[in-house]
Amino acid sequence: MLPADYVFAVSLAFVASCSLYFGPRISSDRVAMQWGFDGSPNWYAPKGVALWGMVAFMLAIRFLIWLAATYTPQHVHGVQAGILLMSVTVAAAHFFTLKTAAAAG
Repeated sequence: MLPADYVFAVSLAFVASCSLYFGPRISSDRVAMQWGFDGSPNWYAPKGVALWGMVAFMLAIRFLIWLAATYTPQHVHGVQAGILLMSVTVAAAHFFTLKTAAAAG
C-alpha cells in the first residue's frame, strides 16, 4: 500500500459521507452535474448516480492505476502524485456538486 492510498481512503470516506449527508437534503430526482460558463446546468444525472457514482468512479480509477503500475510499470510514472491529485480533486468536485444541489432545493 502506497502512502498516497491513505489520502485516497480518507477522500473515499469523505465522498461517501457527503453522499449520506446531502442525499436526504436533495429534494430533486435529478442533480445538475456540469455547468456552463453562463452558470446554467449542461446536463443532469439521476439522484442515485449523482450520489454514489463518484464512489464507483474513484474505485475504478484506483483499480486502473493499480493495473497499470502492476503490469506495465515501465510506462507509469508519478503514481503517488496521480492518486493524490485524483483523490483531492474528485472529493472537492463531489462536495461542490452535492452542496449546490442541496442549496437548489
